Amino acid sequence: MPVNSFEEYPMSWRPNISNISAPLYIAIAEQLEQDIKDGKLLPGTKLPPQRELADFLDVNLSTITRAFKLCGQKGLIYASIGSGTFVSSDAATNKILLPTSHSPHMIEMGSVLPDNYVNEDITRYMKKMMSDSNFNNLFQYGRLEGNVWQNEAALKLLEKVNFQTDQPILLGAGGQNAIVGTLAALFQAGDRIGTDPITYAGIKTAANMLGIQLVAIQQRDGEMTREGLLYACKNEHIKGLYVIPDFHNPTTHTMSLETRRMIAEVSRDTGLIIIEDAIYSFLKEQPLAPIASYAPEKVIYIASLSKTISPGLRLSYIVTPSALRKRIMETLYNINISISPMMLELATRLIHDGVAETILEKHKLYAKQQNALVNQYLSNYNILGGEACIFRWLILPDKFTGVQFELLAAKAGVQVYAAERFAVGNVKPINAVRLAITAPENQLEQALIILKDLLESNGDYTFVD
Repeated sequence: MPVNSFEEYPMSWRPNISNISAPLYIAIAEQLEQDIKDGKLLPGTKLPPQRELADFLDVNLSTITRAFKLCGQKGLIYASIGSGTFVSSDAATNKILLPTSHSPHMIEMGSVLPDNYVNEDITRYMKKMMSDSNFNNLFQYGRLEGNVWQNEAALKLLEKVNFQTDQPILLGAGGQNAIVGTLAALFQAGDRIGTDPITYAGIKTAANMLGIQLVAIQQRDGEMTREGLLYACKNEHIKGLYVIPDFHNPTTHTMSLETRRMIAEVSRDTGLIIIEDAIYSFLKEQPLAPIASYAPEKVIYIASLSKTISPGLRLSYIVTPSALRKRIMETLYNINISISPMMLELATRLIHDGVAETILEKHKLYAKQQNALVNQYLSNYNILGGEACIFRWLILPDKFTGVQFELLAAKAGVQVYAAERFAVGNVKPINAVRLAITAPENQLEQALIILKDLLESNGDYTFVD
């Protein structure tokens, strides 16, 4: 029996283990997960201390520790050193942000998908490539390191974002693949990595899969602070940092030069490994120098073609410190064996012949036209994002939470994503939603009209069946 009486003692969670068949720690973990999914434990709820829960259940402390660890690896709960364990802010949300609705009437403003019309340029160029006598050689295995000509193409593209390097380029099958490969190569289950309090959902799914915990770094005016970063290094024991300096997803913020230099300095002083995700950097009209240019020995720089040329190419360029290169390359090999030689050759030719730059400019022009439409309909609201950014961050009126507005919009036929999907740990996000703006123009206008009507309603929006 427990040493103390808990009959009148307030506890946020009281699991019942009277009838269980699974190993005890698994049964407790499963019950915790189910209570979170059923809404019995709301996001942000502080769980009882492990010793207290062990006393209540009359079990060993190690049993509770193992149960909490299982749920922590799934991203359901979040342990903050010195503060306790909380139900994660995003525990009840879907973290995979790809289109899920099969309804032809749902307008997609959730997933960030580049526009399709430039694919005609790529198709035309690929048909030309197919006429080459050695085209059939491209069906063989490829290398994780390109040849000299392919490496030169990558360097030529990186120059457009003010990044010059003498390191050979590693190749990944898209940005997410590069992120997962880097995490798997350099970190272990139980390690902690710092991020923005609101961050890209893909780093969250990758970290959950690998048992890595994300730690929100203190911010001021939308940017990480030196104090917050040093605190996380010393007290939260973070080993790495993940950042999106340009058109941060989802907030659209572009990191200042001062903060980029500060992060580089802290990484050199503390040994912190930086993962710099430059997926949107090519959309910037006047890109700032990346963090990697200030601390090349500490930064893994990832540039993907998915949002700026075409996601179908499944290609990313990875610049690594020489000391980490072998580990990352071996991990990518085990994940991919190789990338597609055909897609690599196609991308290389597009870059060398100037077609990639033409496609990129078309993407920027299209984004500007779409954003002009967004500004026309939502000018009375606080909506963040530059004219070349392919998504916007809509700060909602106080009468809506992000989740409420996402549900209302979906019921009205528009898919958007709530801030809760992007929240890290027990961070309570502001009331906001991310809007992807690359839907066809007629659909975008229709969606904006619906969203504006929702914003102006008092929760009494009339839905048309």
